[in-house]
Amino acid sequence: MAREMMKWETLLSSKRLGQENIQQGDDDRTEFQRDYDRLIFSAPFRRLQNKTQVFPLPGSIFVHNRLTHSLEVSSVGRSLGNDISRLILRHRPELYNTHFTELGSIVSAACLAHDLGNPPFGHSGENAIGTYFSEGNGLFLKDYVCPETGDGLSSAQWHDLTHFEGNANAFRLLTHHFKGRRRGGFGMTYSTLASIVKYPYSSDLANAKGKFGFFRSEVKDYEHIARELGIIRLPSPGGTVRYARHPLVYLVEAADDICYQVMDIEDAHKLKLLTTQETKHLLLAYFTPEQQSLIRKRLVPFADDVNEQIVYLRSCVINALEQQCVQAFLENEQEILSGCFEGRLIEHIDDVPRSAYEQCERTANARIYHCKDVVDIEIAGYKVITTLTDLMVQAATHSDRDFSQLLINRVSTQYDILAPTLYGRIMAVLDYISGMTDVYALDLYRKINGMSLPDV
Repeated sequence: MAREMMKWETLLSSKRLGQENIQQGDDDRTEFQRDYDRLIFSAPFRRLQNKTQVFPLPGSIFVHNRLTHSLEVSSVGRSLGNDISRLILRHRPELYNTHFTELGSIVSAACLAHDLGNPPFGHSGENAIGTYFSEGNGLFLKDYVCPETGDGLSSAQWHDLTHFEGNANAFRLLTHHFKGRRRGGFGMTYSTLASIVKYPYSSDLANAKGKFGFFRSEVKDYEHIARELGIIRLPSPGGTVRYARHPLVYLVEAADDICYQVMDIEDAHKLKLLTTQETKHLLLAYFTPEQQSLIRKRLVPFADDVNEQIVYLRSCVINALEQQCVQAFLENEQEILSGCFEGRLIEHIDDVPRSAYEQCERTANARIYHCKDVVDIEIAGYKVITTLTDLMVQAATHSDRDFSQLLINRVSTQYDILAPTLYGRIMAVLDYISGMTDVYALDLYRKINGMSLPDV
């Protein structure tokens, strides 16, 4: 029996969510380039400059934040999309009549958006929100009937809260009808939106790491996009929702994998968590002995500048991994289009670079992600986000209290803290908190706790 296959002809669409019947104005840009520009000039994207990537936000030494990381991922994603488009079109010229030539633009835009839903303080903030509901003060909501709305949370809605996920929140941010915004959120194209959903299933199917792709509030939007693009729906129990990945998700994921792993090593060298020799050893390991010999010769002009040597090695590694991921995609295109491909592209590259990548992962876990400065910011961020979430949830569920009114009055009107349903109120609280920058969240925490006062 032939496997069901997704088709590039339908997977690539310039239709815009919520703007399907709106005539687009005259513009030399493609629809996917317009996606990119909408994101670049958006407030949520600008706020990424003040959100932690791994290390605390920079002092005298500049390291990556969410914004610089997203820009670099977008650059690598564009290369992945362009290379795959060029190579596949050699053998399938009929795809010239589709948007296939614009693969690089679609992936590049999706890469810009992939971290938009992350709350302050990196993964610590994400964990703080989920555990507030699963084991913290938020547990009271599980069987709670709100006297103001007259309803409680369904099982599926409760899963959304206890597994709060930055990826799902990015899809919500881009598609949700916030107050003052027209239906369809940012009005992004279907293909760009589908390309950011790494885990295309609902929270009741969240994997062991708590990952899923869309909250209950956005299920219908994703289902609509999936039907339009011909994304395969997979068998799932009960009323759960589960799809195959859009093929371009693999390229967005690969660009992210390449950048965060390699750039974290470079940042660790700048911060002297890794010595120059250790860093060189990790980066040269991506290459065969013959390739290493050639690269060492090319390092000679940078002999007096250690940082430039690391920059050159890092650029060589990113280029090599990009080419390897292109090859892995091409070799597995049929499995990807049939929804049968398993794992990440980075796990299907050649033995030498894959072994080096895995060594970088082990080093990062042992020497970077658990270093004192990183752990300290995670502890502080966890406390800040837990406290703010608790106060705002209490305000949303007991809005008649005086202190609740004070808190609600300082929230932007785009967040419907007094929505007619309990789920709507809690999600509005999470929209507000996850949209904060690290500095804003810390400042609000200090003010609420009486630790600082506004300038007078």
